Amino acid sequence: MAKWEILQGLDRPFQERLHELYSKSLLPMDVRKHLASWIEDQNWYQAVMSPDTSHAYLLFHHLLDQLGSQSNGYSQDSDLLLQHNLRKFCRDVQAFFQDNPIQLAGLIYNLLLEEKNILNQAQRTQQDHRDTSPEVPKETRQQQEIESRIQELKDMIQKLVKDVYQLSDLQDVFSFRYKTQTPPAKPSSMDSNQARQQQLLQETLNELDRRRKEVLDTSRALLGRCTTLIELLLQELEKWKDHQRKACIGAPLDLRLDQLENWFTAGAKILFQLKQQLKELEDLSNLVSYENDPLKTKLPLQGVTELLQLLLHSAFIVESQPQMLLPINRPLVLKTGNKFSVQTRLLVRLQDANEPLTVHVTIDKNSPQMKGFRMFNILTSEQKTLTPEKGKSQGLVWDFRCLTLKEQKTSSSGKGCSEGLLIVTEELHIINFTVKYSYQGLNLELKTNSLPVVIISNMNQLSSAWASILWFNLLSSDPQDQQFFSSPPKAPWTVLGLALSWQFSSCTGRSLDQEQLNMLKKKLFEQEHKKESQLLLSWAAFSKQDSPPGKMPFWTWLDKILDLVHSHLKGIWKDGLIKGFVTRAQALRLLKKKLPGTFLLRFSETSVEGGITCSWVEHQDDDKVVLRSVEPYTKDILQLVPITEIIRNYQLLAEENVPENPLCFLYPGIPRDEAFGPYYREKVDLAKHRKYLSRELIVVSNRQVDDVQSPHPLQHPEMLDFDLELHPDWEQTEPELPLDLQDLGKDLLTLNVNDIEALQNDELTRDAVLLRDDPVLPILSPGDEAPSSVSHFFMDGATTFDFPNY
Repeated sequence: MAKWEILQGLDRPFQERLHELYSKSLLPMDVRKHLASWIEDQNWYQAVMSPDTSHAYLLFHHLLDQLGSQSNGYSQDSDLLLQHNLRKFCRDVQAFFQDNPIQLAGLIYNLLLEEKNILNQAQRTQQDHRDTSPEVPKETRQQQEIESRIQELKDMIQKLVKDVYQLSDLQDVFSFRYKTQTPPAKPSSMDSNQARQQQLLQETLNELDRRRKEVLDTSRALLGRCTTLIELLLQELEKWKDHQRKACIGAPLDLRLDQLENWFTAGAKILFQLKQQLKELEDLSNLVSYENDPLKTKLPLQGVTELLQLLLHSAFIVESQPQMLLPINRPLVLKTGNKFSVQTRLLVRLQDANEPLTVHVTIDKNSPQMKGFRMFNILTSEQKTLTPEKGKSQGLVWDFRCLTLKEQKTSSSGKGCSEGLLIVTEELHIINFTVKYSYQGLNLELKTNSLPVVIISNMNQLSSAWASILWFNLLSSDPQDQQFFSSPPKAPWTVLGLALSWQFSSCTGRSLDQEQLNMLKKKLFEQEHKKESQLLLSWAAFSKQDSPPGKMPFWTWLDKILDLVHSHLKGIWKDGLIKGFVTRAQALRLLKKKLPGTFLLRFSETSVEGGITCSWVEHQDDDKVVLRSVEPYTKDILQLVPITEIIRNYQLLAEENVPENPLCFLYPGIPRDEAFGPYYREKVDLAKHRKYLSRELIVVSNRQVDDVQSPHPLQHPEMLDFDLELHPDWEQTEPELPLDLQDLGKDLLTLNVNDIEALQNDELTRDAVLLRDDPVLPILSPGDEAPSSVSHFFMDGATTFDFPNY
């Protein structure tokens, strides 16, 4: 295979690079394609590097010969553009490289070199994708059996076609002999010639009967083997549907349909061929029949038709379940007024050349008779037509991209009914699809349905709706059960734990490890002392009951953390730098034997908004080990300061108000900058003279005098914004300013009474986020005085630092 053919099969980004390369080249791309084999077989490197120009001249003249012979060999209009480009390039070669063929060789050599670079990069990208993608399971024994059965049936159907053809010839012979025999004048006066004709006719009839019985037996055997094949195909389809249900809730499964489509299409072709052969046998029987004719009563034509109907009804599926366009992949949750997409496919890729196929979409065609069950209308286009041309090129796929839902109004109140047996996020709806299919005289109305969807009216219902989708697709034995939440079953931990891991792997690229799953299991089953296989969780305990009491439901807590990781922590989570689901007691047990300053990142167990905190250990003088933790950082903080910058610049005011960063080693003992260095922002280059420099948020905690003996956690950070204007001479005469916040507040800071009381009464380590401004350096004349005050702004008001004159 020429390298050019491989380049044409690359992904779009690499093809774009190829187009860009040739858009700037004298060599047209279609000429390169047409002469691909010849160009790639030549040694252009030798022509460029050899001190002798003979090889370059040789390639120059050979190229002209190729261009001349190829351009003169095309005369059809379809090749007119290529012929024009061949002739134009031939003229350009003669004009530009007649006296310098080495330059031509260099041009082509550089193009080939760039092609090689593009190809190598594409292959590396594909290899990286294969390394990170889930491993595709090897072909199962059942799949091998399907392949062998399809091949066997193809051989059998070819033999049947041949046998039917021979049977038709034999029947023609019998008809001819029957019509041309000489009837005797009297029954008793049959001569020897007539007797031989009569005997030959009888022998032909006997042979015809025997052949008919053989063909009939072959047809029945074919039908039996086709039945087994269809059963195997339906089993594989059910496996795919089960995989689709799991993939909808995050399972990393391969949902490609190419193999199933090939199998279903091959099976349908065999059945249609068998149906056609049986129809021909029926026609033969209508032309010539006799007593006890086996084709009159024993043709399995009805059985083949029923098997075809079963195959076609099963082959109409929802390939991509309904889904809104959201950053987080959460299909089957739809919002009224928002557009969503859904895609159907007929796996039997057979369509009459003159028969367009139209799919109609509805919702809740067979809605459950439940009090308050909401009804909806589908807006925009409710049908999509597939022409034979599109079906031949892209398969029998109907892609609905812009569907929307609107709730039906009740006649009494004029509003949608909201009081029912089920809450909105537990109400399941089904989208229905129908298509009238016609092929080779077989007319059917095929139907399929989506998995149940939850329809919400506000995005704050998304989390609860997703919990319902998760529970249903994990535990429902009937994928069309719209009353599932009237009495939802309990979930085994062995099933639920895996699904929770899927939520992280699909959203963040990294699943939960066994330690993290064990912590979640303990949070859900704290009072349970059973084997893991015996742990069962109710729907209410998962999504409704507060855990711990008075806080929030388990799923609400976990989903907030999932959103926090997806929005602000994805990189370091994927790299395994977040310990995650660790309690305070577990954190102390992990850290107490580590070096001082060893810390880990864990999720808050009680934060309503989802939070992450740093926990580290301190060894006191009495050998007591204390666990310190900052009050959890939520999305509000992390959208201002990345967690990696907080860790990098974190400051704790130790004894004598000396600032230091207590976060030294990431558990189990990785130096902080080695672990998080790749995520640090670039340092400001002070060598670049700019009037204004960007500001930076840092985190500072204040330790009070008796805080060394206090094991209390750090509290919530305050947001402080410093805006400084400094005299340049201050750099040489920098004063030692008092850093104790109590003294600063008492002596130098104007605060309101509530702020002062809050600082004086707070015995816990406090956290402050300081907005450091790089200085604006004013140009002052000699003798000018430095500014005597610095403006300082709290979030809730302004205060002023009054600096003494130095």
